[in-house]
Amino acid sequence: MPDNKRSQTITQGTQHAPSRAMLRAVGFTDGDFNKPIVGVANGYSTITPCNKGLNELSLQAESALRKAGAMPQMFGTITVSDGISMGTEGMKYSLVSREVIADSIETCVQGGSMDGVIAIGGCDKNMPGAMIAIARMNVPAIFVYGGTIKPGHYKNQDLTVVSVFEAVGQHSAHKIDDNELLQIERHACPGAGSCGGMFTANTMSSAFEAMGMSLPYSSTMSAEDDEKRISAGQSAEALVHAIQKQILPRDIITRQSIENAVAVIMAVGGSTNAILHFLAIAHAAEVEWSIDDFERIRAKVPVLCDLKPSGRYVAADLHHAGGIPQVMKMLLNHGLLHGDCITISGQTIAQVLKDIPDTSRADQNVIRQWDHPMYAQGHLAILKGNLSSEGCVAKISGIKNPKITGPARVFESEETCMAAIMARKIQPGDVVVIRYEGPKGGPGMREMLSPTAALIGEGLGDSVGLITDGRFSGGTYGMVVGHVAPEAFVGGTIALVQEGDSITIDAEQRLLQLNVSDEVLAQRRAAWQPPQPRYVRGILAKYAKLVSSASAGAITDKF
Repeated sequence: MPDNKRSQTITQGTQHAPSRAMLRAVGFTDGDFNKPIVGVANGYSTITPCNKGLNELSLQAESALRKAGAMPQMFGTITVSDGISMGTEGMKYSLVSREVIADSIETCVQGGSMDGVIAIGGCDKNMPGAMIAIARMNVPAIFVYGGTIKPGHYKNQDLTVVSVFEAVGQHSAHKIDDNELLQIERHACPGAGSCGGMFTANTMSSAFEAMGMSLPYSSTMSAEDDEKRISAGQSAEALVHAIQKQILPRDIITRQSIENAVAVIMAVGGSTNAILHFLAIAHAAEVEWSIDDFERIRAKVPVLCDLKPSGRYVAADLHHAGGIPQVMKMLLNHGLLHGDCITISGQTIAQVLKDIPDTSRADQNVIRQWDHPMYAQGHLAILKGNLSSEGCVAKISGIKNPKITGPARVFESEETCMAAIMARKIQPGDVVVIRYEGPKGGPGMREMLSPTAALIGEGLGDSVGLITDGRFSGGTYGMVVGHVAPEAFVGGTIALVQEGDSITIDAEQRLLQLNVSDEVLAQRRAAWQPPQPRYVRGILAKYAKLVSSASAGAITDKF
């Protein structure tokens, strides 16, 4: 073990006898005070199926740490279920929970002078929250993903939770009856694990594996399979080795490894939320990274995987087809990965991938052959224009019409928009605007899965555009644009849009444009008044005061 153990500051010397006395009460014996103390950040809860299995993984990691010669100290951290809170005021706490998770892990590890931490999480914000803390602290660390849920089945179709959101729209459009909606609801989520498509949780877990902060293949394992528990123990062993060798997160989280992660996100068709989260992770690691870097990577990386929400398969299928290592090997062979980046094991990416086949297997369709990709370029595009001078994010895969110009249908909140959709008041050709849902204005930047899925369910996904200063679920697809910045609450142009204004969304030209003259916009801006904050006490008020623009990752320590 290294001589410079941080835990020695609370275990060595006569003046620290009180600390040792307290540690004895939680199981330390005389020989344990010379071992590294390793935090086990356990995100277990029964709030959501994503985190239901995490305690078992945490106990497995705890046992493996002891066997490897470390002293584990387990502590809890929170989660908010995006799927359950979607479409409610509760969703405002989802992105806020990323910061709470990061702060809680940092507080426990630093407060206890721990020598390392294994973070175990499941739901969407568990991953970026943990990685932000890991990057801030820069003590040896590894992330363990709780695993993906297995697909539900009904009428010979694979289901995910997004199937239920879309079924709500189908029901509203009288395409399915009450019983069909109920059966989809009953069958969509069969057990523990995070939402099954390449939605935000599976996107972030895949990216962390690509970045080298999780073990190979671990990001696409199913939560209920034995290999997930085995992997948790192996992750603990790898962490003890990293402590011995002093392999630090900022040795791993570099500009080059973030490029690797983003390349994989593009190749697998990942979530728009990854852009927000990697801006925040890069900031925490003090790595130079901007919203324009995503567009740079997107332009040269094809979408190789046929995954939900816009494709056919789920993350469990990707795992059986070769997982993230197979995708990475194909990218590496074509010069789109930095093979010399180090991983948590101490090996480089090239060494980790040495024995992986050069191309995907011919007996599967999940990972396409290199010369027959789903799309020739990545799917997460950064659009700019007078409606979003700082940039915004569009997922351009799975859309038939890459350009739309239409009249604005303006809503001051998600709820008012959803009511209009359910009342069949949105027509083909409309461009829906949902504003004052940004990081400060919401506050909390809610995801708009309910309205986007309802539009898909009603058959309007290819004919209606939607823009918002809020976010989208990883399960969203269609002609939708989120993270519009500057947001409405701070006087961004989206605040000046009026009902019936012409708006252009052009994915090919990377353009989001309000077709109103500069003179008219100047008049409107002069008349605009900032709204009163929606919350003046508590965590949402604090968040709104501190949070940055979405174009900087919606971080709370940009001072």
